[in-house]
Parts: sequence; structure tokens; C-alpha cells
Amino acid sequence: MKRLAVLLVVIAAAAVLAAPAGARIVPGQSIAGVKLSMTKAQVRGVLGEPTTIAGGANEFGTFTVFKYFRLSVTFQGNATVTAIKTNRKVERTRHDIGVGSTRAQVLAKVPGVRCFRTVCQKGESLPGERITAFFLYQRKVTSVLVGFVID
Repeated sequence: MKRLAVLLVVIAAAAVLAAPAGARIVPGQSIAGVKLSMTKAQVRGVLGEPTTIAGGANEFGTFTVFKYFRLSVTFQGNATVTAIKTNRKVERTRHDIGVGSTRAQVLAKVPGVRCFRTVCQKGESLPGERITAFFLYQRKVTSVLVGFVID
């Protein structure tokens, strides 16, 4: 009986510690296993078929957006991923920062981040640079974006 209790504790601890492989925010690189510069086929390989596909044009040219539950993947120029945005609570950085985190937690646990009134940002806002933006409402993160600065 004692062995069974120990085994159950080990299994429970492993379940708590092991986040799904895609449930990770890597600042400047990826969200939910989708990395910047992936192709549409590669994104489908990670997330499956999108719930909705939208498209259009803006001042930078044509774009496509794959929409999943509380996650969007943008292909500005229609070739590769230029931005990933989530408002899912399951996606977290390795220091457990994500939707629901406070501004103070972002400042304390995301190296190199700078916070303004409605956003905390890691990375420089220069064309071609990678940024991670933690959007804030009432000092709490409501969504996270990893992407390239277009302009």
C-alpha cells in the first residue's frame, strides 16, 4: 500500500510539472510550438488545421491569418510566420509568465523587458527585429505576441 501511495505521488508530481510541449512562450522565438519563419505547412503540422483562415492587405502587402482557439498566426507577405499571438492561459514562459500575470511579475521574471502603460516589451522596435509584447489591461497580461517588427 505504501508503494502505491508513493507511485501515485510521483505520477501526480510529474503531471503537474510537465506542461504540454507546445504550451510554451519563448520570447522572440515561438508560442505554442509555432516558431517565427515557419511555413503554413509547418504550422499545420504543429497545430493542425486552423478553425478559420482570414486574409487581406495592408500597407505592408498581403497577409494571411490562421486562427485557432485563442491563438492567431500571421503570415505577412503570405510566405512564413511573422507573428504569433495568444490569449490562452496555458501558454507560459519558462518562468511562468503569460496571460493573467501581473505587470510586476513580467518585470521581475522577463529579462530585458520594458513596461509602458499598456504593454511590456522585450526587444527593440526596429524593422526586422524580433519582439515579444505582453499586452496589459488593469496591470495584468491579457495577451502575448511574438513577432517581427515590420516597420
